[in-house]
Amino acid sequence: MKESKNFETQAVRIQSERSSFREHSAPLYLTSSFVFESADQARALFADEEEGNIYTRFSNPNNSEFIEKLCTLEGAEDGFATSSGMAAMFISMASLLRAGDHVLASRSVFGSTHQILNTLFPRFNISHSYADVDRPETWEALIQPNTKMIFVETPSNPALDIIDLEWLGKLVAKHNLILNVDNCFATPYLQNPIQWGAHLVTHSATKFIDGQGRVIGGAVVGSKELIKEVRFFARHTGPSMSPFNAWVLSKSLETLAVRMEKHCANAFELAKRLEGHPAIAYVKYPFLTSHPQYRLAQKQMRLGGALVTFELKAGLTGGQQFLNSLKMLSHTANLGDTRTIATHPASTTHSKLKEEERLAVGITPGLIRVSVGLEHLDDILADIHQAIEKI
Repeated sequence: MKESKNFETQAVRIQSERSSFREHSAPLYLTSSFVFESADQARALFADEEEGNIYTRFSNPNNSEFIEKLCTLEGAEDGFATSSGMAAMFISMASLLRAGDHVLASRSVFGSTHQILNTLFPRFNISHSYADVDRPETWEALIQPNTKMIFVETPSNPALDIIDLEWLGKLVAKHNLILNVDNCFATPYLQNPIQWGAHLVTHSATKFIDGQGRVIGGAVVGSKELIKEVRFFARHTGPSMSPFNAWVLSKSLETLAVRMEKHCANAFELAKRLEGHPAIAYVKYPFLTSHPQYRLAQKQMRLGGALVTFELKAGLTGGQQFLNSLKMLSHTANLGDTRTIATHPASTTHSKLKEEERLAVGITPGLIRVSVGLEHLDDILADIHQAIEKI
């Protein structure tokens, strides 16, 4: 329903063309290939003279519906659905970078992204530099003659740092660079990087887009010109999303707005109630006035998100004792679920980083990351408080 400008209506009403069976909800297209009406049509499809499905590794009606919705919600021209969030992140960079290119990235990135930049890309003679979110005045000097792309997470994982997307959009325009933004934590409901000048937006759809911890998936959306390169790369390397997962994720987008409203309400209240706790050194949440980029978060985000971090004064052992004492909260390597999840980044998601690298991006020994779910807030608080008391 493209004539509507309302997020909720678009998320619910954009749907694949109805078949002769008159289905109300889009069916599953569990097929590996598609039949050609003629030899000439087959030739035209392979020659890109005609749009249509050939093989599910290339495209599928379920994948197309999911991507059409996500592009509309993000304000993107085109996109491609991938098998995982890391596949999306990787192809959004690898499809556009060549040997000798340089990437400027925000220092605070997910652990696997860090591994790609530091371990995998050097094998292909692709270099990188890190820039500090809290020192924007240093970024321009880090741009090299061979810099091709700037890659950022905002809010970042797990430090919840916020980057000024409007300023960054002007910086890349000045230097003719590609701006690639990981929008996983915010989702298109809370933030739209393209409106500020981003050329590509990546998602781990496994997180809030699914929202219930069921399927793995990712997506890259952006300008038609860049997605053409992304699609070519993906078509010949194979990180495509399964039609079943695309079907699930398309249905999940229908409830994204209402879920994020509740996630954010719970998270904001949790952050306010934990702030000042005698066992906690600090609490970090984008919409708390104590957050270093509070005003910036208010400017470019609809709400503060579902992630809250806090530092236990008891440090590494305290963090481990806290997790072992939880009774209701889940301890798992995921986020964005209906169920509240607690994680200790220093010993799990970012454990491969050196200690000085972790400290440089705010991952201290006692840091706890909480992905706040949809349970009653009193129950979430009660479990956190009783676990802190056991330290």
